[in-house]
Amino acid sequence: MVHVHIIGAGMAGLAAAVKLTKSDIPVTVYEGAGQAGGRCRSFYDSNLKAKIDNGNHLMLSGNYSVEAFVDTVDAKDSFNVSGEAVFPFLDLVSGEKWAVRPGKGRLPFWLFDKKRNVPGATTGEYLRALNIYFATDKKTITDCVGTSGALYERFWDPLTLAVLNTPSDQASAILLEEVLKETFFKGSKFCRPMIAKEGLSESLVDPALKYLKAKGAEVKLNARLMRLEGDGAVLKALVFGKEKVILNGENDRIIFALPPKALATFFPDQMMPDKFHPIANVHFKLDQKGMSFGDVPFLGLIGGAAHWLFIRNNIASVTISAADDLATLKSEEVAELIWRDVAKALGMSAKKVPKNRVIREKRATFSQTPEQVAKRPNAWGPIKGVYLAGDWTNTHIPATIESAVRSGFKAAEVLAEDNQLKLA
Repeated sequence: MVHVHIIGAGMAGLAAAVKLTKSDIPVTVYEGAGQAGGRCRSFYDSNLKAKIDNGNHLMLSGNYSVEAFVDTVDAKDSFNVSGEAVFPFLDLVSGEKWAVRPGKGRLPFWLFDKKRNVPGATTGEYLRALNIYFATDKKTITDCVGTSGALYERFWDPLTLAVLNTPSDQASAILLEEVLKETFFKGSKFCRPMIAKEGLSESLVDPALKYLKAKGAEVKLNARLMRLEGDGAVLKALVFGKEKVILNGENDRIIFALPPKALATFFPDQMMPDKFHPIANVHFKLDQKGMSFGDVPFLGLIGGAAHWLFIRNNIASVTISAADDLATLKSEEVAELIWRDVAKALGMSAKKVPKNRVIREKRATFSQTPEQVAKRPNAWGPIKGVYLAGDWTNTHIPATIESAVRSGFKAAEVLAEDNQLKLA
């Protein structure tokens, strides 16, 4: 019987494992770190004396792969799903506030309702945005919508940074097009924000590990893959430090769910994205709890260094996408810079920076330019019996949690088809 070895217990690896074990296919997952989840996890911060997420991730009700994953591992109740599709914004320069509220229907008539869209945007700007819907694979966002105007500055640019983690003048238009087709262009039912009630680990990682254990799958932590043994065409062994896993070419299959740089260690000739952008997250401990911005616990910030502000209990968490400009700053400098924006958004004093934790991920996502998108590989690996998963693989959508889960499902599906296995 086929036994699947999954290298990496981030969301892609966990999704592949869940998909396979649902059909009772034997699985062993190996993770080099001491915990599963990769970038999608929660941990206790001793300085803040609170549990925080490694990074802020906003999911939408139209993310059908995440929804299927959550349903399978019985974690649906661990999310707060907004009753309305609403995305509040604040212009830090002018102080103006507004909210984007997509309508119910597939036809975007709501774009012409001043109560639902971006203030100051013109009809011409909305009509020009239709270029995204018909974008070709070499077009960037600014090729489609231009580089000026209220709609660009107050919606397309912040949305692009949030979803693609790439500046708008470089970001692939077809990736944003796919997101819009699955969410905003399908109506409000498909773009309601989904927020983990406690944390990403509690909503995604822990339920998956519990499910895998119940299904008999083995998850090995602190098991870092050191080298591969084989003849160049077939893998014969996986070496994890002192442990060597001998592979049976007839029965063993491997899914590599690793970041590009890690995968390149083992398959240097594999085509894959090779340019990246960082993401910075800053978590501040506030004196008061229970703050929100109307119907949702997040706020888009325009005109400052911070991009998105999330509130959970008394922790204010800020995301700065494509944070290349912060690379040379010290953590205390980053915290001071971002706190100015947070203080203004919350109506607090900016003089004293509260306790904080700065987390910077140097290669958070690949640079999602047309050139780099063309380098995304499909699920088939470079040699027989090997498959690939990861948000950076060719899922046709940006590198997000949805992409990671979708890639894991796809790797499992391709593996099953190649080996004549039936998936539930």
